Amino acid sequence: MDKAAGKIELRKRLVSERLALPNRLELAERLQSVMRFWLIDRPDTIIGAYWPIKGEFDPLPALYRWQEDAVLGATLAQSSEPATQATEMPPLAHQSLASRSPRKIGLPVVDKVHKTLIFHAWYPGCPMEEDAYGIPKPKDTEIVVPTLLFVPCVGYAAGGYRLGYGGGFYDRTLATLQPAPLTVGLGYTHGFLPDFEPEAHDVALDAILNDNGVVWAGPATGQDR
Repeated sequence: MDKAAGKIELRKRLVSERLALPNRLELAERLQSVMRFWLIDRPDTIIGAYWPIKGEFDPLPALYRWQEDAVLGATLAQSSEPATQATEMPPLAHQSLASRSPRKIGLPVVDKVHKTLIFHAWYPGCPMEEDAYGIPKPKDTEIVVPTLLFVPCVGYAAGGYRLGYGGGFYDRTLATLQPAPLTVGLGYTHGFLPDFEPEAHDVALDAILNDNGVVWAGPATGQDR
């Protein structure tokens, strides 16, 4: 079996195993916590992510909390009430939180001409539509340019290398984004590939997080990025 065919089979196996994980909900909760702690000291205000498919980890709850924290932090700083009262917002205020937060979340929309990804702002309840691959995407929201990009991993390896779905969308996108965003892979522990051999065109991610914590952190993960 050649290398390309081997990767196809490896992807199929890993996706099948991921869908069959009996404790996927528990693992997702742990990775949500890892994400939230990892984001605490990040200076980014625009983060790109993805809509989860095929049993992928869902990063959006943690990112919405990250977005929410900016508003709640400002509310607490201006309020003389105890924190337990200051954080209680009426439903309408909660619904409009995304519009009041200085932090933005972007989800990818495929540019069919260049086969790259453009990121549009997402928030809970925003209008959505399916793209050509049947994946939900924001409809007619503003374009944002992330400085930090969370990337789904089918599999991952030492050194920050990622096994994706083989479409090359992220690689082409990262080659065009200026300035280049910090890239962070997300995946479950089962996706670690100890024998994975990167090819010449493979570009390492800046960091990888899984349900056990930080798997890989390159030098670019400091606050200078």
